[in-house]
Amino acid sequence: MAAESDISVISVADAAREAGRKGPPPVHLWNPDYCGEMDLTIRADGTWVHEGRVIARPEMVQLFASVLKREGDRFFLVTPVEKLGITVEDAPFLAIDAEIGADAITFTTSTGDVVTAGPDNAIRVDDRGGEPRPYVHVRRGLDALIDRKTFYRLVEAAEPGPDGRLILRSGGAEFVLG
Repeated sequence: MAAESDISVISVADAAREAGRKGPPPVHLWNPDYCGEMDLTIRADGTWVHEGRVIARPEMVQLFASVLKREGDRFFLVTPVEKLGITVEDAPFLAIDAEIGADAITFTTSTGDVVTAGPDNAIRVDDRGGEPRPYVHVRRGLDALIDRKTFYRLVEAAEPGPDGRLILRSGGAEFVLG
């Protein structure tokens, strides 16, 4: 007989797989009962770890990412019938590349999400203990930490604003880099 956490992993993966066939799952509409915590951590470097082991299959990470939901400061994997709490050390996604055009900056995450910065998908830089941490909003309250190489490319593409701070423009919006 499978352990309860194994059953949850399987049912979450099955729901994500099925939803992925029809387009992005409507996790914002799903409000199932809380079922407990799952031993899943998304590390600050973008690594997904389940029960102490790195999830090595990108397809599995993509499935879990597709049913990720944020409520306040908490993160959950949800299906229409269950909600499992998980741990996120920083941001749930990692932006690993960006296409920087004249009017748009389009990011790609390590989970395969593609998002163009704009009014609904802001770029921001937070100060964490004196160190800048750049992020882009991906979807429904979920952010991606922008990796170092991509952030350096953004800095190179930025223009000085009237106050000397670096400004990026994308999708009709302006973003200050610091």
